Amino acid sequence: MEKVKILIIGAGVIGLSIAYELSKNYEDVVVIDKEETFGRHTSSRNSEVIHSGIYYPRNSLKAKFCLEGNSLLYQFAKENEIPFRNTKKIIVATKQSEIKEIEKLMGNGKINNVQGIEFLSQEECYKLEPQIRAIAGLYVPSTGIIDSHSLMKKLEYLIEENDAFVIYEMEVIKIECLNKGYRIHFSNGEIYETEILINSAGLNCEKISQKIGIDTIKNKLKIHWCKGEYFKSNSISGISHLIYPVPDPDGIFLGIHLSVNLNNEIRFGPNAYYVNSISYKMDDTYKQEFIKSVNQFMEISNKNIHADDTGIRPKLQGKGDKFRDFYIQEESPNGFPNFINLMGIESPGLTACLSIGKYVKQLCNNLN
Repeated sequence: MEKVKILIIGAGVIGLSIAYELSKNYEDVVVIDKEETFGRHTSSRNSEVIHSGIYYPRNSLKAKFCLEGNSLLYQFAKENEIPFRNTKKIIVATKQSEIKEIEKLMGNGKINNVQGIEFLSQEECYKLEPQIRAIAGLYVPSTGIIDSHSLMKKLEYLIEENDAFVIYEMEVIKIECLNKGYRIHFSNGEIYETEILINSAGLNCEKISQKIGIDTIKNKLKIHWCKGEYFKSNSISGISHLIYPVPDPDGIFLGIHLSVNLNNEIRFGPNAYYVNSISYKMDDTYKQEFIKSVNQFMEISNKNIHADDTGIRPKLQGKGDKFRDFYIQEESPNGFPNFINLMGIESPGLTACLSIGKYVKQLCNNLN
């Protein structure tokens, strides 16, 4: 049986960021993941966008960590030669009724202290992106894209440089609460005891909370899996900005948008719908939905768009629910001291990862 100071469950970008921060100051830090390598789910199946913080309610964790994380991520990428690009973004209004929504977003962005945002006229939109249809727009200069695989690979390297460990193919099957700390049993027969346990298990975070004894239904911590699909086009070129529609009014996602990856390929997506199982299969079921959505802001034909990839988000917000924030809490109030629980870490989790890592380190510092 191994004894460690801190055990982190989940080696996605959040778990790795937490371990990176903790390994600077703590000994005996271990990250485990049931998969054979890092970031096999939400962390590697997304738009790889560095968000600005413009969408989220004032004083929410999503707003706070996104804004802080934006600058931290750009800085980290520069210092560690992680491929990225400050593409900037235009949120477009394609009909008169959407201009008010653009204005609301601009106001919210200013409240959240998002720097450099500007309202664009139709002429200004056309000047920046001649292929895009818009009657107005919102210019967001802090948005960009990043190579999430290279980011996680670098975090893993730095964690191990700090004498911490990342161990794969370790699936949690049982968690026991001790007088001080926790005993974790794994499917391969390994047993670990830890003083501090951190749940950053992404899609499986609810299962970990339940294994420790938290009633996720009673505590309103049920996780809803929300799937999103991406389509790609090889027939479009010459677009440099990310192009977003006015976001979904239910707040489930930001709308089917156009992104440019680091290979200058054009992607559209994601859409959003709830699922009961984790499967990354996709077909052309939603292709016409994509074409209809994209054609609101640029011309695309059926033959010029094809299936690309899918991802699934762990959302606290269920169907018909209002906005739900990140849940990040040390669970002493619920009877589980030294258990730091991260639930519903979806978008803008990639952008917020380094900021979340710093926040969790502070929670650990407060336990000592």
